[in-house]
Amino acid sequence: MKIGIIGLGLIGGSIFKDLRKLEYDVVAVSKSQTGNKIYKDYEILKTCDLVFVCSAMNKTLAILDELENVLSPNTVVTDVCSLKEFVCNKKRPYKFVPSHPMAGTEHKGFENSFEGLFQGAKWVITPVYGNDENLVEIISKLGAKPVITTPKKHDEAVALISHMPMVIAQALFKTAQDNELALEIASSGFRDMTRLAMSNTEMANDMVQLNADNIQTAILKLYKSIGDLTNSDYLKQIDEIKLNRQSMFL
Repeated sequence: MKIGIIGLGLIGGSIFKDLRKLEYDVVAVSKSQTGNKIYKDYEILKTCDLVFVCSAMNKTLAILDELENVLSPNTVVTDVCSLKEFVCNKKRPYKFVPSHPMAGTEHKGFENSFEGLFQGAKWVITPVYGNDENLVEIISKLGAKPVITTPKKHDEAVALISHMPMVIAQALFKTAQDNELALEIASSGFRDMTRLAMSNTEMANDMVQLNADNIQTAILKLYKSIGDLTNSDYLKQIDEIKLNRQSMFL
């Protein structure tokens, strides 16, 4: 199997490094990186069986469109965008299987990519146009666990566990940044709570612009949860939360 990757940032670079370690025949198309098996032209992808599109979300639709003029109908294409409804805007002439690896760091770029990024992670697949066994196999070999759902459910879920927390982390830092003493004495708790404020700026903007409704709904749910905590049996609720969180990350 020959595999192609478009974009060698944190996600694409990590897929590239993992697949090379697994001794797959893998090529990449990148504007910023050079090296063995890294090219500038999409033509190299014509002979690929599977292509990962690992570009920024705001560039993904244009790339998917361009690939229509390059790839054969039998080529499987997946993207790695953290939103799925917007990429399902039309049926493609190739086998398009939208997906999203639930892995990453606050850093960006090929220099921050590494082998093993997806080990133990969930990898969401939204097969609105059909699934592909080879893609599922590759995801599993990267160390991730495939999870099948719909684009709508995916986008609602990531608003709760990824996009809203990022906005909250940014708001937390914005709230505290004018208090010099607060910043001077801030320690590990504040550092960990605001880590997501360091998210890739382009990616963060894409998330907020493309998933605004779900993020707003998630923030309203958070506001209600805060009210519920402070207006009832706080100790009992936080004990339940601690137990549930502990079991979730076992």
